[in-house]
Amino acid sequence: MRPLEEQYFNSRGKQLQYERLRAIIKAEVIELKHYKELAGLQCFTRADVERVTGNPDAANSLIHSYQKKGLIQSVKRNLFVAVSLETGQAVPNRYRIASSINDTAYITHHSAFEYYGFANQVFYEVYVASDKRFSAFEYDDIAYRYIAPRATFGVISKPDGVRVTDMERTVLDAIGDFDKIAGFEELLKCLEMIPYLDEDKMLSYLKKYNRQFLYQKVGYILSHFKDDLRLSDKFFSSCEHEVVKSVRYIWRGIQHQPNIFDNRWQLVVPKHPLGLLSQGGNIDAII
Repeated sequence: MRPLEEQYFNSRGKQLQYERLRAIIKAEVIELKHYKELAGLQCFTRADVERVTGNPDAANSLIHSYQKKGLIQSVKRNLFVAVSLETGQAVPNRYRIASSINDTAYITHHSAFEYYGFANQVFYEVYVASDKRFSAFEYDDIAYRYIAPRATFGVISKPDGVRVTDMERTVLDAIGDFDKIAGFEELLKCLEMIPYLDEDKMLSYLKKYNRQFLYQKVGYILSHFKDDLRLSDKFFSSCEHEVVKSVRYIWRGIQHQPNIFDNRWQLVVPKHPLGLLSQGGNIDAII
């Protein structure tokens, strides 16, 4: 090959190599652009990816590519999360993920206490209420459990994208279901951390729930935190007014454990629970 021809082919080869490199960089830039959009969403569905890419085929291709590269992860069917390039962990936290399970999902019960920072323990499960039932699932060693909602009031949307019951409804739900979720001792420790409750809102919610047993349990339990939560005598009188003479056990099985009868609230209750709590005792061990 003559020198001029050799120079031409060498030049042409470099140009093709450069063009291929440009194409690769362009594709990576496009992918990075989509990643930034998805990372901004934190949690997203296939429909969200279609809106980002413009068509279903491109969305399917992007999801496959991103999962292979570790840029996104599947939480459950049709729910994905972006993965941080810095930490390799999911961008959203457990509460944002739970709020994204469907368009009516929100955090409730002990998980709401955790979100607000008023939980004594952080559980490896998140309790999620929703108008649409879903099967329990696990992601990143956290179990997401469905709770059938008893009401639609008292749910708020936070700036970080989390939907959660407000503090007053959280307290009522936690008291109503402590024997199924978290337990009595953990409930008391959570209540001990709360600085204030809006008693008008509490009474409004109690009226909507319209459950005498809830009035009884709320009156008895919160009477131990009256001053700390800044609850008035009027609040407890209003609760007491809804209690007729109907003796109840505060939880099933307490009749076989040390207990006393609280005449005001018509409840069989444990002996000196807050005394044990202040000593760091295990209340659940004796109740």
